[in-house]
Amino acid sequence: RARSHALLQRPSRSLALFIVGFKSAATERINALRGTPSAPVWQRNYYEHIIRDEKSLNRIRQYIAENPLRWHLDAENPNRIDDDPLWHNLFTKRPIPM
Repeated sequence: RARSHALLQRPSRSLALFIVGFKSAATERINALRGTPSAPVWQRNYYEHIIRDEKSLNRIRQYIAENPLRWHLDAENPNRIDDDPLWHNLFTKRPIPM
């Protein structure tokens, strides 16, 4: 009885669960095509951001284009010299004055 009740429940429709399902299906398909079962496909520990308007899209495009020039500010760089204010302004709720 509990199982039949569980089958009648609506699945969650959150964006996060959609992305998890997409990544899982894509990983299986990619690894099947490559012949690499269980190989990792996705980069770990990256920041996801939903682009909500053209202004945001253009700022992110600028960030991507200039990103190699900002390596000296990158949190992943063991020799970084400072925080990256552009990254904070785009991706956090704590902007840093530029």
